[in-house]
Amino acid sequence: MEESSRMFRRIYGYCERGFLPGGDADAFWAEPLNAITNASFIIAAALTLVLAIRLRRMDGPNIWLITVTFAVGVGSFLFHTYAMVWAAILDTTPIMIFILSYFAISMNRFAGYGWLKSLMLMVAFLAAMIGASWVLNTFLRDIIGGSVSYVPALMALAMVGLWLRLLGQPAGNWLMVVAVIFAASLTARALDRPLCAHFLIGTHWLWHVLNGVVLGTLIVAVIRHGRVDPHPG
Repeated sequence: MEESSRMFRRIYGYCERGFLPGGDADAFWAEPLNAITNASFIIAAALTLVLAIRLRRMDGPNIWLITVTFAVGVGSFLFHTYAMVWAAILDTTPIMIFILSYFAISMNRFAGYGWLKSLMLMVAFLAAMIGASWVLNTFLRDIIGGSVSYVPALMALAMVGLWLRLLGQPAGNWLMVVAVIFAASLTARALDRPLCAHFLIGTHWLWHVLNGVVLGTLIVAVIRHGRVDPHPG
C-alpha cells in the first residue's frame, strides 16, 4: 500500500508548475509549454520515419530508434501533465534506453563492430556513465541540479563524435554538431529553476524542443551514414 501511494506522489520539479499567475500546481495543464513541446519528439520520430522509408532504410535498429523517440515524447508528456512518480519513470526510462541503444548502434553502424562487441561496449559505457554521474554529483549537483545525470551522455557524444571524425566516418561531424545542440539543451534544463523568479514559464520547454532536434538528427545520421554490418558477432 505504501509503495502504491509513493508511485502517485506529486513531483513539483519545474518552474512552470504552479508558478504561473492563478495557476493550479496539481492541474493536468499546470505545465502547458513543458507538455506541448513534447511534440518535438513526435515530429522527430515522424520525419525520420519518412526519411527511412524514402531511403529504404527501414531496418531493425532504425525502426527501434524511431520507436524509442516516439516513446520519449509520450513519456515526457505524461510526466509534465500528471507529474507523479509513475509518470517520471515513464519519462526517464525511454531516454536512458535511447542513450544506450544509440551507443550500441553507433558502435555497429559507424565504427563497424559486430553486435556482440557493440553490446559489450554498451555495458561498459553504462558502467562508465554510472561512475561518472557519481563523481560529477559531488562537484556539480549544487550548480546544475538533476541535469548533472546527463553530463556523461554529453561527454560521450562529443568524444565519440571526435573519434569517428578522426576515423574519417562522416557521422562524426554530425555527432559533434549534435553535442553542441545538446549542450545548449542541457543548459536550458539546468537554468529552469534558477531563472524562475524572473522567467515564470521557465526554460525546461527549450530542453524538449532542442532535444527533439538532437534525437532526430542522431537518427538521420544513422540512416544516412550507418553501415549494415554483415557479421553477427
